[in-house]
Amino acid sequence: MVYGIVGYLVIINVIAFIIYGIDKRKAKKHLWRIPEATLIGLALMGGSVGAFLGMRLFHHKTKHIKFYVGVPAIFMIEMVIAIIIIVKFQVTIFS
Repeated sequence: MVYGIVGYLVIINVIAFIIYGIDKRKAKKHLWRIPEATLIGLALMGGSVGAFLGMRLFHHKTKHIKFYVGVPAIFMIEMVIAIIIIVKFQVTIFS
């Protein structure tokens, strides 16, 4: 089960990173954009690391408070939830 969760997190973070890059490219070309709700939603679905890295690498959404505060806050909340699950259910990560 742990491998499934790790696999999901890798995939959702890669997707978030790519989507942030695509949205930045579309912004530069004045094309139709990916909704902000989708970008935040990807972070909420576990892609906060990919979203943060996409923001930094592509210099995208770095001046919007809901992104430069929200995405790291989502990450911290996800880490707290992960720690609670690991402790409560005694999940063995490395076995």
